[in-house]
Amino acid sequence: MLKLKLIVLFLGFMVAAKISFAQQDGPVKFNFDQKVKQQSVKKISSLLSDNYVFPDIAKKMNEMLQNRLNAGAYDTINDPVMFAEILTADLQSVSNDKHLRVRFSPEDAKRLLEREKNGTDPDDEKHWNEMLKKENYGFKKVERLPGNIGYVDFRNFASPDYSKETIASVMKFLENSDALIFDMRLNGGGDPRGVQLICSYLFDDKPVHLNSLYYRPKDETEEFWTLRKIDGKRMPDVPVYVLTSRFTFSGAEEFTYNLKNLKRAVIVGETTGGGAHPGGVMAINEGFAVFVPNGRAINPITKTNWEGTGVTPDVEIKSELALEKAQILALEKLAAKTKDEQQKRTYNWMTESLNAVLNAPVIDDNTLKNYAGTYNDRTITYEGGKLYYQRRGRQKYQMTPMTEDTFMFRDIEYFRLKFVKDALGNVTEVNGLYDDGHQDKSKRTN
Repeated sequence: MLKLKLIVLFLGFMVAAKISFAQQDGPVKFNFDQKVKQQSVKKISSLLSDNYVFPDIAKKMNEMLQNRLNAGAYDTINDPVMFAEILTADLQSVSNDKHLRVRFSPEDAKRLLEREKNGTDPDDEKHWNEMLKKENYGFKKVERLPGNIGYVDFRNFASPDYSKETIASVMKFLENSDALIFDMRLNGGGDPRGVQLICSYLFDDKPVHLNSLYYRPKDETEEFWTLRKIDGKRMPDVPVYVLTSRFTFSGAEEFTYNLKNLKRAVIVGETTGGGAHPGGVMAINEGFAVFVPNGRAINPITKTNWEGTGVTPDVEIKSELALEKAQILALEKLAAKTKDEQQKRTYNWMTESLNAVLNAPVIDDNTLKNYAGTYNDRTITYEGGKLYYQRRGRQKYQMTPMTEDTFMFRDIEYFRLKFVKDALGNVTEVNGLYDDGHQDKSKRTN
């Protein structure tokens, strides 16, 4: 089972580096010499010839490696890690395939060689599962954002064989949300069946064709459709937003590409990394291993994929601002839909706060210091270039500027504070502003 998983695993390189090619503890005993270099190039060429998704490109890569070897390009390299990095750069210079990578990892190479010889190792699968479990199967954060927007930040798509219970609990938490945001900004990929399972929650029970994967070694195509049976509630009508960055890669790109082309989500952020070729890790020798892409994604709508181009967002914005932008889009959609005027006012209130984060004003220190003081039972203090608010007997909160005279609070969603000046520019009072429209005033007393 594990061997099959490693062949089809749709991993990005952050995950691969952490799990498949873990750094070694302490000095590694490995005889790295010219003979090993020659043997490595020969073995890589053989693996590419037999497995790489495009045979013509495999041939070009093999010719390039042999020419580089014959020209002595690798002769002066004494560090095996550097050798692996240079081989990777050489291979990618021809293929432009970001999945294709060589790594120096004797421990993993040895395990791969033993698996090729002996088949699946139960202890190996147990170790793999424990690694995934410690990462919570990729789920970093799940929460409810203001406006009843469900948010999930996860970093890789684990196999449902391990993760289906965790996925079910995450989707259970999200099932009453009025909108959903999936954060793919730090997601490097994963198992296509994990992509399939999570996508299945976002459609009704009629199967939808999400993606297909063609594999060259067996000349076969595997189709991925939404599942008829899932553990939990389906959310086919809940607005969905996907956050992306340049790091978003592989399976995370498939998730994004699937939902974009099915018009099931709005993509917010940056164009993704551009890796659409699944494959697996193969041993080169006792020191090196290589991730060989042996397949390619085929979207049922576009008839192509995102290899080399990435997935272009519907709303382009710097990745670090994508969450706030997606929240704004979701709140605007919810506001347009509701007939409850109070609810509409609340959505608009939240949108104003988020827009202030995207367009935060810069206020000089002198102005901030002039705001510091006592206003009846409210105290404003200036500390380290920021203002803090505290009502007598209550918690202190940092103030975030919306305009030069109006501030909001990240931890008090319904409340803002506005400074009022007289004709001479002196601050005379503060007005407490609330999302239901009412206000209260506090005169400056110190």
